[in-house]
Amino acid sequence: MSTVHLPLGSTIGIVGGGQLGRMLAMAAAKLGYRTVVLEPQADCPAAQVANRQIIGAYDSLESLEELASSAHVLTYEFENVPVGGLTHLSRSVPVFPPVGALEVSQDRLAEKRFFEKAGIATAPYRVVDDQQMLEAALAEFEGEGILKTRRLGYDGKGQRRFSKDDVADDAFADLGAVPAILEAVVPFEREVSVIAVRARDGEMVFYDPAENVHRDGILATSTVPASISTATADAAIAAASAVLESISYVGVIGIEFFVLADGSLIANEMAPRVHNSGHWTEAACLISQFENHIRAVAGLPLGSTARHSDCEMHNLLGREVAEIAHLAAEPDVSLHIYGKGEARAGRKMGHYTRVKPRL
Repeated sequence: MSTVHLPLGSTIGIVGGGQLGRMLAMAAAKLGYRTVVLEPQADCPAAQVANRQIIGAYDSLESLEELASSAHVLTYEFENVPVGGLTHLSRSVPVFPPVGALEVSQDRLAEKRFFEKAGIATAPYRVVDDQQMLEAALAEFEGEGILKTRRLGYDGKGQRRFSKDDVADDAFADLGAVPAILEAVVPFEREVSVIAVRARDGEMVFYDPAENVHRDGILATSTVPASISTATADAAIAAASAVLESISYVGVIGIEFFVLADGSLIANEMAPRVHNSGHWTEAACLISQFENHIRAVAGLPLGSTARHSDCEMHNLLGREVAEIAHLAAEPDVSLHIYGKGEARAGRKMGHYTRVKPRL
């Protein structure tokens, strides 16, 4: 059990003001902590519930130092935060999850090598730094593969899938002529993710794996329990444990896996933060991933990850948020709307979780 924790009323700094920052600020308030958010957009989702917002760029040293001077510990809600600034700040204020985890997650090649070093299988891949390397890699994979930029890809962006009959001419330039990798196409049956938490003192807890469905590269639903065997679930949790231990992690992490026909797992990617596929924990667990992240970074003992209900979480994308009145009338639905303005196509405007008695 943790012996040192932030006193009540302490301030937690959050880099990023989107919906994840919003839910972290809400969890912090529940535990008696204040929050200050760094985000360039005024009236962002997190600012609507946090105690204070610093309006500034993520790479502004002045803004970062103002954040650090206002907080007793720092965390972040997305993985494309500039590493240099947080590394500088970590010398004067604790930053969780550790900056090393952020560095790994920002580069798909570094991430693949990290998984391999931890003994976790990944899809076959090749480094792609120019068009010639892409064509050679496609030849090795018999014309099939998924080309991904090494950095700054999310929700299906920065990717292109190749089938055997596709022409690869200028494909590298079309993706921005930036460092990339080509992944082999994996014949998986389903995708699952594990939300794991590690405290400052090394205590670890794990939520039940969720089964995820994506549409157009964006998470659509997460269902718990997943349609996997106990052995596969245990293997996913063991892999998550290995990741947490290998970098002395603190906080919540989300790790996505492909499940093959024989039940074995291939790691897809990791996110060193609270994760979209863990939003169901708000409605189906006593302690959500957001509260456990705050507990971890604040030095408190972690809460139970036990699930009291079966559930299915749905993202509300774009104009789907207009369904709120209809959804609110359903007795088994928990709603969370993010406070965003424009409902653009594919934009995550909220989510709802439909719960039912646990089998």
